[in-house]
Amino acid sequence: MRNPLDSDSVSAALVTSGRPWREVELHPALGSTNTRLRELLTTPSGPPRTYAVGPADDVPGLWWVVLTDHQTGGRGRLGRAWTVPDRASLAVSVAVPVPDPSQAGWMPLLAGLALSRAVREVTEAAGHPLIPRLKWPNDVLLADDGDRKVSGILCELVAHGSGRAHAAGQAVVVGTGVNVDQTREELPVDTATSLALAGATVRREDLLVAYLDHLVTVLPGAGGSTGPQAPTVAEAAAARTAYRQACSTVGLHVRVHLPTGDAVEGTAVGVDDDGGLLVRTEQGTRAFAAGDVVHVRKASGGLA
Repeated sequence: MRNPLDSDSVSAALVTSGRPWREVELHPALGSTNTRLRELLTTPSGPPRTYAVGPADDVPGLWWVVLTDHQTGGRGRLGRAWTVPDRASLAVSVAVPVPDPSQAGWMPLLAGLALSRAVREVTEAAGHPLIPRLKWPNDVLLADDGDRKVSGILCELVAHGSGRAHAAGQAVVVGTGVNVDQTREELPVDTATSLALAGATVRREDLLVAYLDHLVTVLPGAGGSTGPQAPTVAEAAAARTAYRQACSTVGLHVRVHLPTGDAVEGTAVGVDDDGGLLVRTEQGTRAFAAGDVVHVRKASGGLA
């Protein structure tokens, strides 16, 4: 039997001193957590705040956590549908302010890093540590089940504050879906997996809290900060270096399928300062900001 998320325990863990999260909103079913959070950020007046207590001029939606037990209209990168059974996955979106939107391109990469760390931590605590691999830009694969994909992350830059008493600004809505309890038959493609299929039984609440804790630690790499001060150059560089070290794509022969339909092959040699994948081809080294990457040869290391 699959249990619903315990919103009270999640709120008690997240909306507390020392963490930036201000509100938790749980829906039994929802088309898209990203869409809901965009609505909160852009609607002139937000709903009453249930859990968080903060300044009166807080922007509704910022630092909010939107969850659902059953996401019915989720989307992945490149507009792909993301469908899961009821209560079998973690579907969550959070809104993080970004003072410098030029650095926001790092957010999806760093969210993948945070999630890979959370998967390792929570499965180890559950007594069955899994081995996540981080594929550029933010796919988390499980070596324990043939490097199949266990999660999807979609980030969207959203303007907020226009037309209300709050100062205008921008935030990144970070939407994340993790396959937690699906059987093989419940997954849409053979290249997908779940934590359960890889051998780990975990509480979705524990995975959520661990993920958001790790997300906060890597925010400086995308220009984000939980306080009034912008992150230092050293803090930003440390988060980006951690991603580069964790990315199993670097060093492999890859095929990059571009949104145009073209494909480029070469060796992934690094990640540039904008978060793009650097691929050495016969024509020289190229940087790719978007595209599906296929690992032509399996990774033998580079664990997240």
